[in-house]
Amino acid sequence: MSDSELINDLQTRGMRLVDPRAGHESRRGGAGPSDHKAITIGTTTVMVPVHTAPAFESPYLVEAPDASGAARVLRDGAEVARVRFPLRPRFYELKTADGIPYNQIAVLHSRDVLATTVLQTCIRYESRKKTCQFCSIGQSLAAGRTIAHKTPAQLAEVAKAAVALDGVKHMVLTTGTPRGKDRGAAVLAESAAAIKAAVDLPIQAQCEPPEDDAWHRRMADAGVDALGMHLEAVTPEVRARIMPGKASVPLEKYFSSFEAAVKVFGHGQVSTYILAGLGDSAEAILAMSEKLCAMGVYPFVVPFVPISGTPLESHPAPSSAFMASILRPLGAMIVAAGMKSEDIKAGCGKCGACSALSTYEKLRVA
Repeated sequence: MSDSELINDLQTRGMRLVDPRAGHESRRGGAGPSDHKAITIGTTTVMVPVHTAPAFESPYLVEAPDASGAARVLRDGAEVARVRFPLRPRFYELKTADGIPYNQIAVLHSRDVLATTVLQTCIRYESRKKTCQFCSIGQSLAAGRTIAHKTPAQLAEVAKAAVALDGVKHMVLTTGTPRGKDRGAAVLAESAAAIKAAVDLPIQAQCEPPEDDAWHRRMADAGVDALGMHLEAVTPEVRARIMPGKASVPLEKYFSSFEAAVKVFGHGQVSTYILAGLGDSAEAILAMSEKLCAMGVYPFVVPFVPISGTPLESHPAPSSAFMASILRPLGAMIVAAGMKSEDIKAGCGKCGACSALSTYEKLRVA
């Protein structure tokens, strides 16, 4: 089994851990790769589900790591790979002057990416009729693992420490959608400006398309290097069923905003997250991805992971075969469009840890 195939299978099936304490803490709740743990296979660090229903029944068992952090991955008792767990970040040991632990302000994703949800509340999440069915943004807040609003000063302080102590290479600023036509762009711009004043760190901001396209330039001028505006689902039927509130922003608005954003941030520096396994067919996802690539927008396709405590916690994860049917042609499509994950300045696509997509890009390049 190739690394691409193994990563793809691990991310759809999850893994069981002999020692749950291995590496730094697994992600539970919140935004981004929730219920996951980071592992490095060869030179590639990926996020693999460990707290989900599929993971509890996964055929993959990861043994306790040795003193160097290396561990064997077994399937039916046979070794299929050796992995390494990234160690707990040193900046996690620090607190702000008012006593807030740094890891309640921002956390490490993969091995060198700092990530935070600036506003841990969302107008979509607050309504059962509007909430995105896969989202767990409120869980980590309710559990006391984070704070509702990270101030620009707090983010700048933590980012500077993460770079100095742990060699963080880029940062993701995402946010729940607040009330207002900027849809979070204002608080992201304010946060980016403070971080860039403190440390030279590439930043990706993530929000819904702002009503006024002028916000793209304002975010860029504030220090945002790359932008993510996430579709999640690509067909109107699935959008309406899975994320009824967010679906009120029509696809036409996303595409006009993508076009405006590419003019500001550049070809390949605007991306969108697409969750495969919610009901969209492989053909629909690839057709949407082809349209996005033609615009210079990077389609970051990841396998849907059912997160505990959400309405979709019992929804099945996609099969590795389904993911391969998308990622193999998509990797070729992205390279042909002159975009590669490694060329993105910051963000989820550059990190690539939540999908095997970047490994399929490398197969195409090879």
